[in-house]
Amino acid sequence: MFSERTSVGLDVHARSVAAAAIDGVTGELFQARLTPSHEHIRGWIGALPGPVAATYEAGPTGFGLARALKADGIRCVVAAPSKLQRPSGDRVKTDARDAVHLARLLRLDEITAVVIPSEDQEAARDLVRAREDCRGDLMRARHRLSKLLLRHGIVYDGGQAWTGTHDGWLRRQHFEAPAVQMAFESDYDAVLATDARRDRLDAAITAMATDSEFTPVVRRLSCLRGVSTLTSFALAVEIGDWHRFTGNTIGSFVGLVPSEHSSGARRVQGSITKTGNTHARRLLVEAAWHHRARYRPGATMLARWDLASPAARARGDEGNRRLHARWVRFDEHHKRPVIANVAIARELAGWCWSLATLEDHTTAR
Repeated sequence: MFSERTSVGLDVHARSVAAAAIDGVTGELFQARLTPSHEHIRGWIGALPGPVAATYEAGPTGFGLARALKADGIRCVVAAPSKLQRPSGDRVKTDARDAVHLARLLRLDEITAVVIPSEDQEAARDLVRAREDCRGDLMRARHRLSKLLLRHGIVYDGGQAWTGTHDGWLRRQHFEAPAVQMAFESDYDAVLATDARRDRLDAAITAMATDSEFTPVVRRLSCLRGVSTLTSFALAVEIGDWHRFTGNTIGSFVGLVPSEHSSGARRVQGSITKTGNTHARRLLVEAAWHHRARYRPGATMLARWDLASPAARARGDEGNRRLHARWVRFDEHHKRPVIANVAIARELAGWCWSLATLEDHTTAR
């Protein structure tokens, strides 16, 4: 509940900040155009009638401002932009009007806040997202190289691509035209450089996953099929505080629940919402495919189980059996695999939540 005297809305941009404050006692509106300097913003807010609460939209400027205001004892709410209420008839949008709108919503307690990660959590998230970007860069570099070869009628038919054998085949390619040879070498060098960058990031993530605040959660999540150390670490840092959710609500956070438009006696459900954390959703969808094959724990899975507690191993085994049984039923009913896999991913998110919060549940019992 809003209890401060003054509510402040900040429309934050890279080079400017539009600020608006509403005094709840006098009703007076204060407006200013500020620089992005935290000291400038804190100084302006410090001159307002206190106590003060502030809000701004989550975006590319990050959480540094929220941490700076919190250090001054100012409550700061970082708003989820997709959840802000906006009048449909308001067709004029300016920075100053946005700041006033934010201040009013804060006073009415109509702000849906995002969780502000700690500096360590944000650093780990940056590392995970750098690896995600590298994955996309590698895919594009490989496509450019393979399509260059295809334009010249060269297609690899020696088995799986991007293996050691395939790499040896690439090294043997040669073109008579110097320009084509230069283009080929450039694209091939890009593949090698990006591949090496990905390996360095993988090594850094693996090292952090084995010795950080996320290690216990990573080891528990890795008890599930398809959830490797890289995947479990990425889920741990992207979700952050798992206790915000339940086994049912975690699917909504990652956008794996069906959209719906119902009114009266009419109920219509559509495709999944695809809202929330895109990276976590992709990881869960990819991991869900692993549960389609016959469940038989191998050496890799047993090695992961050795690092987890007995309770986590038992819960992971239960989840693996359950998810594989769901795949079997979907296949028996001839469900489209891509649709079935999304349903499996939604349930997998619930099992991940169950394992991530397992220690608290165990203590409670």
